[in-house]
Amino acid sequence: MNILIADDDPQLLRALRITLTAKGYDVLTAADGAEAVSLAADHRPELVLLDLGMPRLDGVEVIQAIRGWSEAPILVVSGRAGADDKVEALDAGADDYVVKPFSIEELLARIRALTRRQAGQEPAPIVRFGTVTINLAAHTAIEATAGGEQRIRLTPTEWQIMELLIRNAGKLVTRQMLLSRIWGTEHARDTGYLRLYLSQLRKKLEPDPSSPRYLLTEPGMGYRLQLDA
Repeated sequence: MNILIADDDPQLLRALRITLTAKGYDVLTAADGAEAVSLAADHRPELVLLDLGMPRLDGVEVIQAIRGWSEAPILVVSGRAGADDKVEALDAGADDYVVKPFSIEELLARIRALTRRQAGQEPAPIVRFGTVTINLAAHTAIEATAGGEQRIRLTPTEWQIMELLIRNAGKLVTRQMLLSRIWGTEHARDTGYLRLYLSQLRKKLEPDPSSPRYLLTEPGMGYRLQLDA
C-alpha cells in the first residue's frame, strides 16, 4: 500500500517513514501542504496521513484539494485537539482524526481500519424518499421540484451520516455507532454532534423538518432512515 505522510515536523516524518516502511508500506513524505497536494496528484496514494498546521497550504486546504478528485482515506494526525478543528477537518472530507501525541499502535490500528473499510465497501445504492433521490456512488442528492430538479449540497460529514443510515435503511443505527464510525471511539458520548447534523440534514432533506417523516429519532437510542413503502 502506498501512503503519503504530510507534516512539517522533520523528526516525526522520519520516524513515521521508518515505522511504516518496516510494516511493509510504501511511503511518500511531504513537508508542506503544497508539496502534499502535488505528490498526491502525481502518485495517487491509497491513504494520506496529514497534519493540519502546515506552511503554504494548511491541512484543511489539502483535504479539500485531494477530495476534488480522490476518495482515498485521509487520516488527520494533528496536535489540535479542539472539537472545532476536528469537525472542520471531518467536514472537509477527512475520514478519521488522531491527536498528537499518539501511540504508534493506535495509529497502525486506525490505518488498518481505514484500509479495511475501503476494501470492504459494498456497492453504493440509490434510494428515494419523498421528493429526494440520493445516489451514494455519484455523491448526489437531487430534489424533484415543480420546475425540474434541484441539487442538494451535503457536507462530507453529512454524507457519512447518510451513508450509514442508507446502508441500514429501516433499521436502528445507534448514536454510538454513528459517533464512533465518523468521529472515533473517543467521541462515542458526544451526542451534540449528531443532534446538530441531523437537524441540518432534516432542513435539507425533509419536506417538514419540524415533523420528520424519513430521518427519525429513536429516543435514547439513535436514528432510523424510514423509506417510502
